[in-house]
Amino acid sequence: MIYVLGLGNVLMGDDGFGPAVVRQFEKTYDVPENVEVVDVGTPGLDLMPWFYDAERLIIVDTVKADAAPGTMRLYDKRDLLRHAPSVRTSPHDPGVKEALWTLELAGRGPKEVTLIGVVPESVELTTDLSDTVREKIPVAMEAIARALGQA
Repeated sequence: MIYVLGLGNVLMGDDGFGPAVVRQFEKTYDVPENVEVVDVGTPGLDLMPWFYDAERLIIVDTVKADAAPGTMRLYDKRDLLRHAPSVRTSPHDPGVKEALWTLELAGRGPKEVTLIGVVPESVELTTDLSDTVREKIPVAMEAIARALGQA
């Protein structure tokens, strides 16, 4: 199975980028039967059922990076496993690395992973994305379509 997962808290401004992208993607694109598109919110280690033995995993989320707000970053499985997981300091930290590492050690991790991330401008208490991040929704949807085309 192929999963497209939107991660983020829709009540925390730009942190809602992942859910916004996957909802719009599902409305805009014809999704094949072997692809499940899901807004998973902020699940922590509850990500493991989505990762478990997946053929391909595409994650859309905000990322911390030394870059301007709105900057897009693409990471693959090797990038995500390069460094050990850090301590989760917030209930909003999604636990992507922890879930991936755990399943990799068990030999049950996803075969391929793509993380499509955007650097947030604001993660204040609001349901609105900043203009800078909202403008990246079509770009992220195109990245999802490209990743699915490689599957």
